[in-house]
Amino acid sequence: MTSTISILGTGGTIASTDETGGAKPSKNSEALVEAVPQLADYVDLDVREIAQRPSFDMDIPTLEELRQAIEEAVEDGSDGIVVTHGTDTMEESAYYLDLTLDVGAPVVFTGAQRRPDEVSPDGPANLVTAVRVLTDDQIRNSGGVYIAFDDELHAARDVTKRHTRKLNAFNSPEKGPVAVTTRDAIRWYREPGSYSVTLDGTGEPSDIDVRMIKSGVGVGGDQIEDALDAGVDGIVVEGTGLGNTTAAVGNAIEQAVSAGIPVVVTSRCYAGSTAPVYGTGGGGQTLSNYGAIHGDDLPAQKARLKLRLVLQHVDEASQVRPYFSSYETE
Repeated sequence: MTSTISILGTGGTIASTDETGGAKPSKNSEALVEAVPQLADYVDLDVREIAQRPSFDMDIPTLEELRQAIEEAVEDGSDGIVVTHGTDTMEESAYYLDLTLDVGAPVVFTGAQRRPDEVSPDGPANLVTAVRVLTDDQIRNSGGVYIAFDDELHAARDVTKRHTRKLNAFNSPEKGPVAVTTRDAIRWYREPGSYSVTLDGTGEPSDIDVRMIKSGVGVGGDQIEDALDAGVDGIVVEGTGLGNTTAAVGNAIEQAVSAGIPVVVTSRCYAGSTAPVYGTGGGGQTLSNYGAIHGDDLPAQKARLKLRLVLQHVDEASQVRPYFSSYETE
């Protein structure tokens, strides 16, 4: 059994109450743990507060503070880490840490869709799930970052929030959960561990600017042109289908690549990977011919974080492509 688990709080719905006409994070991590006495049946707990903010306002400096706290907790002897976090951007924060952490202990994010002051809050059960999986021998030495929610454990690289309010908020399209918990067991469906490339970071928030642009019916290239005028370092385009855009967006992508700005093309589809197929204006093959990089099955929000970190990691924009050339490149 895992001897010590650190619980690091960052706020979110799991820590929020509505006392003034709008929900805000108000409960600290000690209060969340005290509300679930069953947690002490599994492990010794070390509880720390990192932030108190809604995840829709999460930022890179806070994630770097969280990363440092995780590294310190592992150095101090923690065998696993639970991060309580809001659900809106939980998948992004988990993926960011999966890309940047180099620790042997596993990290499990969890949270809630219902606040503690609502009927049938789901936070306590999700906390139990997160702690339970960290006591299992199969995950203890695997490392990696995960999301535990509604009795399921998902890999950070693959998971996404699938519903705004339902309790089974998360899913891993085409991949499925790494494990599920039952009343008396943990059933493993995939090998635990990180499914992400590890990128050496500086440890400090950078000023690299990567913009997200969305294509759709009748969308022009002005957003990309504005980004270029602003001096961005990279662009992620959320295309349609296999990674296609309007001809106008495609023309703007050509301008960006010609200016030395890496452009990663993703898809707005819930599942599936991009592929260079269509040769018309804005078609995926045309964008590839321009020099755009296809982002495989990463959603735009994760591709943005990865491109941002890759640009910290490489010396030249021309070195970006291999990091997006397959499911994940070591």
